[in-house]
Amino acid sequence: MDRFLIITNREKDTGLNLTNQIADYIKKAGKTAILSSVSTMQALADEVIGEGSFDCAIVLGGDGTIIQTAYDLMTHDIPILGVNLGTLGFLAEIEQQNVFEALERLFKDDYQIEERIMIEGEIVRNNKNQKDNINFFSALNDAVITRKGFSRIISLHIYVNDILVDMFKGDGVIISTPTGSTAYNLSAGGPIVTQGAAVMVITPICPHSLSPRSVVVSAEDTIRIVIGRSKKTQEAEASVSFDGKSEIDLGTDDAVIIKKSKHSTRLVKLNHSGIYEVLRSKLESCGD
Repeated sequence: MDRFLIITNREKDTGLNLTNQIADYIKKAGKTAILSSVSTMQALADEVIGEGSFDCAIVLGGDGTIIQTAYDLMTHDIPILGVNLGTLGFLAEIEQQNVFEALERLFKDDYQIEERIMIEGEIVRNNKNQKDNINFFSALNDAVITRKGFSRIISLHIYVNDILVDMFKGDGVIISTPTGSTAYNLSAGGPIVTQGAAVMVITPICPHSLSPRSVVVSAEDTIRIVIGRSKKTQEAEASVSFDGKSEIDLGTDDAVIIKKSKHSTRLVKLNHSGIYEVLRSKLESCGD
């Protein structure tokens, strides 16, 4: 690799001390380093990245920074290497103390690329006259449908390939990729899925029933979640978010259709640790 885009969460690297050290190290090796920030990423993507001029994006921050970068770069096919400046950092491959060793391996092309599937969602309104500015949304981790504000529980109808799989009332539901299986899905009691699995996970959030459980479906399936009435006389109030970004309001009989995206996220892998080893070490360090 010769050309690097460095993307920094400036709240994590105040003063850009580590960022500048990495840029200087790359330039001293005779390589190219361009600095950016998450806040200006989209403009840079339009003007520079579209030319396909970068071999790797080095992202300094936590998992949230990497997820935002994955969204911004999803149409540009640029591999991402995460440097963990956060807490757990499941997506970040490198810790701060190992960053220069990692750069040397990138210079020598001593790495692997891991493809991570993404999902996309479409909102279908029951009221055909109600339109969103954008109907399609993408995510690397998950799509989350929840009750809105202090509203009561919501009623959810879950379909896979137009076949009714489950109906329940509760606080919501998570549709997770394998990458997102260690995020909200894990906290909600959902299964951990190996990153290479071509699946999506449907996990209820606080269901008011003993029967609902997580369901794992193929990544080639289409999931449709319809918002029902919790009570005959009460309109439903719910919202959906993709990777924790801005919430979109949902009402009675609105539907969210989720399927695998045609885009994927490419992560640079330097270590050979599997998901279970990473999960164990991250959670153990969090508990110390």
